[in-house]
Amino acid sequence: MDNQRIFTRDFTLVFLSQFAFYSASSMLIPTLPIYLSRLGSREEAIGLMIGVFSVSSLLLRPSVGRLLSRVSERQVMLTGSLISGLASFAYLFALPFWPFFLVRAVQGVGYAFVSTGANTLIANMGPPERRGQTLSYFYVSFNIPFALAPAFGMFLINRYDFVVLFLFSTGLYVASLAFVAGMGRSRAEPTAIPTHPRESFFNRENLRTSMVSFFMHVIWGTVTTFLPLYAVSHGVTNPGLIFSVVAFMLIFGRVFAGRVLDLYRRESIILPCLVVYAIAMVILIFSRTFPMFMLMAVVWGSGHSLFYPALVALAIERANSSRGSLMATFTAASDLGVGLGPVIMGIILQHTSYPVMFACVALAGVLNIFYFQFVVKTGKRNRA
Repeated sequence: MDNQRIFTRDFTLVFLSQFAFYSASSMLIPTLPIYLSRLGSREEAIGLMIGVFSVSSLLLRPSVGRLLSRVSERQVMLTGSLISGLASFAYLFALPFWPFFLVRAVQGVGYAFVSTGANTLIANMGPPERRGQTLSYFYVSFNIPFALAPAFGMFLINRYDFVVLFLFSTGLYVASLAFVAGMGRSRAEPTAIPTHPRESFFNRENLRTSMVSFFMHVIWGTVTTFLPLYAVSHGVTNPGLIFSVVAFMLIFGRVFAGRVLDLYRRESIILPCLVVYAIAMVILIFSRTFPMFMLMAVVWGSGHSLFYPALVALAIERANSSRGSLMATFTAASDLGVGLGPVIMGIILQHTSYPVMFACVALAGVLNIFYFQFVVKTGKRNRA
């Protein structure tokens, strides 16, 4: 029965580590675009400076995935937390464009280490019969910060200034490092060494599920980058509250419905969530008032709550390569979406308007539905 436990000591420590890490990162979601805007940066430049974080993280994923076949997840996470903390402190001195751009890229490197290491660790330590529930609980460590930290970050810049914001986020990265340092030195189970690094990283099964994550993160990256500016332009003084509602919906769904992930087929959960996700983006096109933004946030959070842990569980179960390589592929696709989304949609925004740009985002959501139905889901059935 002890083998079925989810809340082990190492699970608790990695949960707390990710809680601190994503608190620091989430504080910067609504505040960095505003910071850059106040310094005179245009929308397309903001998209580039925010998006390079994910691009640099993407470029490191293959190396991190292979590194996890030789060293522990703990060592990888320690390195990433240290890099992220140093980068956050460097924001105090980095002005746009190139100094800020380079610091943001370095912070993306730290993120690649931490997120790939933590996801691999959780994939290895959770009991297989409760994998969906384990992942669901683990992702709450991201959702609670996403609920509280954006609004708190806005509070810090409104009440104090950006110096306090950057110092506070640096302290949280240090706390994340301390929690990782307290973890056991051995991994839950050894990670298999890939027979061919290139082949394992670009495994076809990994890429199919990873593409679903890519489309979703195009949406996620675009909305988290430009929604604060859009909401402020319509009189919302603290756009962090919108993200808080999204996160509370994520927490509610994952805590109280996490068990559902192990009772039904993954595909039966993922497809309805994708539909709800696309509906949220359609609502965003017509959002002009605070209640409309809140409605969008409720629908958005509802669609995302079970979608992501179900997709990760599906990817783990289909993987033929080591879990380190799997998580490298999966999170690389996520980074690529988060990075390309703001860049591409920022260019579209420059030549059109916010409603047109968000219509393009909604279209990406619809494309994701068809891709999952006819490539991922139907493709599996045809091979069965």
